[in-house]
Amino acid sequence: MDIQTLYLLVPLAPLLGAILAGLFGNWLGRKWSHRITIALVGVSLYASVRIFMSVLDGHVFDGPVYTWLTSGGTSFHVGFLIDRLTVTMMLVVTSVSLMVHIYTIGYMQEDPGYQRFFSYISLFTFSMLMLVMANNFMQLFFGWEAVGLVSYLLIGFWYTRPTAIYANLKAFLVNRVGDFGFLLGIALVLMVFGSLNYADVFANVAKHANDIAPIGSLHVNLITAICVLLFIGAMGKSAQFPLHVWLPDSMEGPTPISALIHAATMVTAGIFMVARMSPMFEFSEAALSFVMIIGAITALFMGFLGIIQNDIKRVIAYSTLSQLGYMTVALGASAYSAAIFHLMTHAFFKALLFLAAGSVIIAMHHDQDIRNMGGLRKYMPITWITSLIGSLALIGTPFFSGFYSKDSIIEAVEYSHLPGHTIAYIAVVAGVFVTAFYSFRMYFLVFHGAERFGKEHHATGSRHTDAAAAPAHADAALAGGDGEHVGDHDDEEVSADHHHGLAPGEKPHETSWVVTLPLVLLAIPSVVIGYFAIEPMLFGGYFREAIYVSAAHAKDLEELREEFHGAFEMALHSLISLPFLLALAGVVTAWFFYMKRPDIPAAIQKRFQWIYTVLDNKYYFDRFNDWFFAGGARGASRFLSKFGDKFLIDGLLVNGTAGLVGKISGIVRRFQSGYIYHYAFTMITGVFVLLTIRNWFE
Repeated sequence: MDIQTLYLLVPLAPLLGAILAGLFGNWLGRKWSHRITIALVGVSLYASVRIFMSVLDGHVFDGPVYTWLTSGGTSFHVGFLIDRLTVTMMLVVTSVSLMVHIYTIGYMQEDPGYQRFFSYISLFTFSMLMLVMANNFMQLFFGWEAVGLVSYLLIGFWYTRPTAIYANLKAFLVNRVGDFGFLLGIALVLMVFGSLNYADVFANVAKHANDIAPIGSLHVNLITAICVLLFIGAMGKSAQFPLHVWLPDSMEGPTPISALIHAATMVTAGIFMVARMSPMFEFSEAALSFVMIIGAITALFMGFLGIIQNDIKRVIAYSTLSQLGYMTVALGASAYSAAIFHLMTHAFFKALLFLAAGSVIIAMHHDQDIRNMGGLRKYMPITWITSLIGSLALIGTPFFSGFYSKDSIIEAVEYSHLPGHTIAYIAVVAGVFVTAFYSFRMYFLVFHGAERFGKEHHATGSRHTDAAAAPAHADAALAGGDGEHVGDHDDEEVSADHHHGLAPGEKPHETSWVVTLPLVLLAIPSVVIGYFAIEPMLFGGYFREAIYVSAAHAKDLEELREEFHGAFEMALHSLISLPFLLALAGVVTAWFFYMKRPDIPAAIQKRFQWIYTVLDNKYYFDRFNDWFFAGGARGASRFLSKFGDKFLIDGLLVNGTAGLVGKISGIVRRFQSGYIYHYAFTMITGVFVLLTIRNWFE
């Protein structure tokens, strides 16, 4: 099979699986639906590996595959750009997608929408592959919108639940805000460069570096305007402040799609896009500083929100937000390679954490409140050890994959000289402690301590009422009090009599092999991939042809390169570094608070109630959006309905004109009396009026 056939096979194999499972799923049945879709994603992974090997040998491809439209001298192509950045994303997307497909067999086995779910996740994989393989802005936008559309379908997969419908509408609308800026950026590219092909645009960026953007009377640098508009799209897709509000609510979707959306695919699309656009961003320090500051805010302040979450999936969701902030900070520091490196390592350990959370949810009969768990280590050894591996990778423990990528980002920001780098450095360093604290708070409450399951809960599933649940009671301080329970409710579509949580006396047990096998397979790269990949990806010029860094910014990164003396030495040296000490402090603090002195969090909440209230309300972003945007839209609709529709259109234009004609007709009708002298009087009056008007204007 020739290499260009493999290029087509990568995205089209999952698309074929989506079509077969979606249109013929009822005829194929459950087994053949998952066999076909898994096999075709496996084919896509195999083709990606083959392409990866060819790219390492120097075979880079950039060309059109199909001409979609020609308009006004501009051609819109479906085309592929196959380089090292592309194949890295292809491998990440297809490998994580394959694990999610296998895991779905166990997680969704009783769901009536089984075939539909496999169709959606295969379609999602196709959309993401079309995005990362694009060689032009048109195809990039197609993949960009396609992943948004399929994520809407997946988040609202259980469409009979109002919370799921609210969550998918929220995700869809918030992403449309970002996509509006993204589309404006693409339009500006076409207007200025006359082409949508990456190669044509990047080759001419330097010629327009000092141009002023043709945006009304605004005097904004052209490249800065394009980069900021494109990044607004990334803010929506990659859930950056303030367009982050959709991602935590997307937990309403089934757990497998939480892993697929939040680990390797949709939320990383914005990170990939900015890295791909590095030849443009490198000509605008203002845009890079903007990117860095937005990422720093997201990394730190979204981490704070993870501290008070009780839903196991929401803790991991806020962790995703924070880690995306780290990647964005790296992009702003021109450390694009470090950002993609962290994207890759994060994809594996975050998918692992989400799927491990799903394993726990299955064992707990779909109770997601971590205050109702505890002591699961002895019942679920595989889930426990893989969760521990994922948590250690997440907090940047030396020798684990997350350490190499996360520590590289922190050092790159430290060496940066761009405006705002000091604020960003403080944020990413402080975020290390926050990440370690909320990650191991969840780990300890789920797998260690007293067993708090199988007892009577409040109706919301928030807490237990017996003395044995002391850690859960005390956890109200930093864990949400009597706040909302946002459980997954995966069982609502399975059977009406299925309950949330274990029955009294019932014990959890390890999940089936189709659930635990992906955990083990994801745990392996979560440990080792950083060790083997850091030298070529960050310091060996792996991305030299795919990512452009200007000479001025390369000097900042050269200091980082000089500090590197090998992966093993880097890990050893970090044992006395500030980030490691902060991570260790976070773990110890979580252990002390939730295993030894659960009364301390309660005291902290009582002392700093106002801070807890702000965090519990997620900085009031949702309330502001509901009041200002949603409320404003509803208010505008009411005004337009009452004034525009009822008063202006119906009242004046339709009914008003009809009424006016009726009144005039009533007056005129009085002169149609049949008497000659009435008609004579009317004629004389008319002649008089006409003569008066004529004389008046002369």
